[in-house]
Amino acid sequence: MIQSDHALPVAQVRALLWDLDGTLVDSRADITSSLNAALAGQGLDPLPLETVMGFVGHGARDLVRGCLAGRGDEDEAYGAFLDHYRANLVVATRPYPGIPEVLAAARARGLRQAVLTNKPIEHTEGILAGLGLRGFFEVVVGGDSLPTRKPDPEGARAILGALGLRPESAVMVGDSDTDTRTARAAGLWSLGVAYGISPGSLADPRPDLCVDSAAALAEALGL
Repeated sequence: MIQSDHALPVAQVRALLWDLDGTLVDSRADITSSLNAALAGQGLDPLPLETVMGFVGHGARDLVRGCLAGRGDEDEAYGAFLDHYRANLVVATRPYPGIPEVLAAARARGLRQAVLTNKPIEHTEGILAGLGLRGFFEVVVGGDSLPTRKPDPEGARAILGALGLRPESAVMVGDSDTDTRTARAAGLWSLGVAYGISPGSLADPRPDLCVDSAAALAEALGL
């Protein structure tokens, strides 16, 4: 299903900027496992996946801080989370169904592709490589690649600069309001995916288009 507030000028699109968690890959189980390992190190009880996911999207430090809720040693828990997650990036994490095919179709059509995520770059690169997706992307920007992170437009602008493209020729694809806000701040088109981690947040602000499956995503992009 496709919901559209604005018609996407498919013929003018030259690049796709992809969010990672909740857009390209379903990483919920591995994130939750590593977060709960960090909590255990602080003598705290594990949290359910749904609670942990409520803090995803703004970077690893904010994830740990939110789940700690003022308990324990934040720096120690943050380090423990990073270490555990580094060793368990793709235990259960997989691309969403149909996403590898969408990436391949976009490449075949000549679209330039990049990843723009708030996840640390080391983890991002590890997941993309571990799942065989890294070759689809010319540029990868993580949450610690630059002084700022989404929804600040700096990352999107850095990608466009590296690709030599103007904002109006690119689409930001993501599952949350953070991605929509990033697109608006950078002057990109926004395409929301409602199959991800934060579909409720896509209500405000609304992306230009919203889809609920990889098949609808391919259709929206004219692939």
